[in-house]
Amino acid sequence: MTQPLGVILAGGRGTRMGHTDKATLILGGQTLLQRAIDRLEPQVAALAVNTNTDLPTEFTRLPDSITGHPGPLAGILAALDWAAAMGARHVVTVPVDVPFFPCDLVPRLLLAAEAHPVGLAIAADESGLHPTFGLWPVDLRPDLSAALESGVRKVTDWTDQFGAAQAHFPTTEPSAFLNVNRPEDLARAEAALANAT
Repeated sequence: MTQPLGVILAGGRGTRMGHTDKATLILGGQTLLQRAIDRLEPQVAALAVNTNTDLPTEFTRLPDSITGHPGPLAGILAALDWAAAMGARHVVTVPVDVPFFPCDLVPRLLLAAEAHPVGLAIAADESGLHPTFGLWPVDLRPDLSAALESGVRKVTDWTDQFGAAQAHFPTTEPSAFLNVNRPEDLARAEAALANAT
C-alpha cells in the first residue's frame, strides 16, 4: 500500500474547553495544531486540516460538508472527499487534541490494514479503541456519507459493520493517546512534558 494522505481533525467546538478552538491551545510553547503537524507530516504523502473556522494554517483547510457540527465522522468524510479529489486510495486521520500520538502511527495502521478486506484500520491500546486515529479507504466514502445522512454520529457505530482491523500500540507514559478535552488535561500534558525534560 502506498503512503496515504493525512488529515488533522480540528473541526470540534471545544465545548469542554470553554468553547476554545483547541487547535490554538499552547502546549510546551507550540499550538496543538503545530504539534499534530510535526508528528503526522513526516508519515504521510500530503497533509490537510479539517476545520470549520479560519484557523491559520499553510495547509489545505477542509470544512465539514455536513452542517450542524455532527462530529468526527463528518471530518473523516471531508478527509475522504479530499483524498478522492487527490486521486488517493487511503487517508489517515488524527485528532488535533492528542499531542503525544505515536510517531509510527501510519506504518502500524498500514500493517494492520493489510489483513483487512478493504484496508480499514483503527488504533487501539490496552485502554481500548481510538477510532479517530484511522486509515480510511476512499472506497468507503459513499457508505459513510449515507451513514451520516441517516443520523450515525459515533465512529465505532459506523466502523463496527466493517470489522475494522486494529493497530495495537504499547502503553506509554504519558499515554500516547492522552486527550486534551478539559483545562486539567492540558495541565497534565504540560506536567508530562516537564517531567520528560
